[in-house]
Amino acid sequence: MTDNAPVSAIDIEQSDIKSNITITPSAQEYLAELLAKQETPGIGVRIFVEHPGTPRAECCMAYNQPGEEDEADLQMPFEAFTAYIEASSVPYLDDAVIDYNKDRFGGQLTFRAPNSKVPKVGADASVEERINYVLQSEINPSLAAHGGDVQLLELIEEEGVGLTAVLKFGGGCQGCSAVDMTLRQGVEVQLKQQIPELTQVVDDTDHSHTENAYYK
Repeated sequence: MTDNAPVSAIDIEQSDIKSNITITPSAQEYLAELLAKQETPGIGVRIFVEHPGTPRAECCMAYNQPGEEDEADLQMPFEAFTAYIEASSVPYLDDAVIDYNKDRFGGQLTFRAPNSKVPKVGADASVEERINYVLQSEINPSLAAHGGDVQLLELIEEEGVGLTAVLKFGGGCQGCSAVDMTLRQGVEVQLKQQIPELTQVVDDTDHSHTENAYYK
């Protein structure tokens, strides 16, 4: 593989882990030059996501000193360096693109990862993963208009009741006078439509705190 060849999912597959993250030729060239300045044989880059699958997700890249790599890391070998992708971050880096755009001021490295906050879920995804996907991709973007959000606290299976999703509202939804309507007519309806295993959705938020409530 040359240093100017883009990498696809076919190129980086080991064991049962694979990724289609792309590092463009210009980004490869920039990273190779940056690493060469460290004057450390065998130094590479480590790619990972902090707070993956949440609205706070942040894509990160750091130097990987020789010996710092983990056996579970997904390795992307290039002619001048190796990129190590943290195994737990792989699903959140699906379709990610690392690029370098030159301009008159030098250039800028960009990291686009559309699935870092909401990873794709497959047919074998757990109920919890599917609930989080619906919350992050469909429900929270709507609640964000009012400065609110909702997250899954836990799933409870009770005999005679079925599967219950326990949720917690935050931001503008905490203490909001309209939160019950939001839960029953919005969140619960969407979740039950897309996750038929759910029998009920309950709110475990302390709504006595109304400082940030959208409606008081």
